[in-house]
This record gives sequence, C-alpha cells and structure tokens, in this order.
Amino acid sequence: MENVEIREFGSQDMALAGEIGALVGQLTSSPAAFAPERLAAMVSDGASRLFLLLAAGRVAGMLALGVYITPTGRKAWVEDVVVDSAFRGHGFGRMLVEHAVEYARQWAPVTLMLTSRPSRTEANELYRTAGFGLKTTNVYRMDITEK
Repeated sequence: MENVEIREFGSQDMALAGEIGALVGQLTSSPAAFAPERLAAMVSDGASRLFLLLAAGRVAGMLALGVYITPTGRKAWVEDVVVDSAFRGHGFGRMLVEHAVEYARQWAPVTLMLTSRPSRTEANELYRTAGFGLKTTNVYRMDITEK
C-alpha cells in the first residue's frame, strides 16, 4: 500500500482524536471510555509516546510506548497496539512494532516489554518473530478509580 507513514502523535494531531477513538474501540471487547483529553496528556508527558500509522491519509493503526527508569534499569512497555480492521493484512502491525523497537534503541540499554492475550494468536506470532521472548511471570492488575 502506498502513502504509508508512522509518526509520533503531537498536539497538531488533535483533529485525529475521532479516528484514534475508533481504534480504541477495536482494541478491546470491554467498553473503553476514550477521552480525547488523554491525547493531550500524552503529548505533555515525557514518558509516553503514541505512534500513529497513517495510510492513504487515514489513521490505520497505533502503538503506545512508555519509557521509565527503575532501580534495576531502564524499561519500556509497548501498549495498545491495534490496526484498523479495514487495514489488516498489509503488515502494518509489524511496521508499528519494528518502529517501537527502533525507537527504544535510543534508550539502550533498555528492556522492552509487552503483554498480549494468548487468544491473539496472530499478534503473539508477530511479537515472537519480531524478537520478543516469552517471560515467565504473572501480571497483576489493579484499577484505581478514586483518589
């Protein structure tokens, strides 16, 4: 497919909030409350990056990357990887993941991590063939909704 680019979301891209919200809807089966204000917060947060894959002038996919330092070293997490259903089958997911890997290299040494549900077989195969190894660990989650 021609006219494909990956770029970091910036404040000049707020007009794309509706397309990004549509991608969020495809990302999870749980109703996710998407708030365009989060995009502005990502732009102002030094640890968060949102990469958009644009094809033919439309947002065809996205990937978020968070980078931070811990006592055991620098870490980076890939989150919210999604390609619009109308654009799947063109290798856009791989392009986004490879872009994130290359972006993370500037922070080397860094441990780049991600999670993926086992039911997402194609995504898991992509991550394995992109060089990610399966880590034996438990992932725990807690949603804190009030101060």
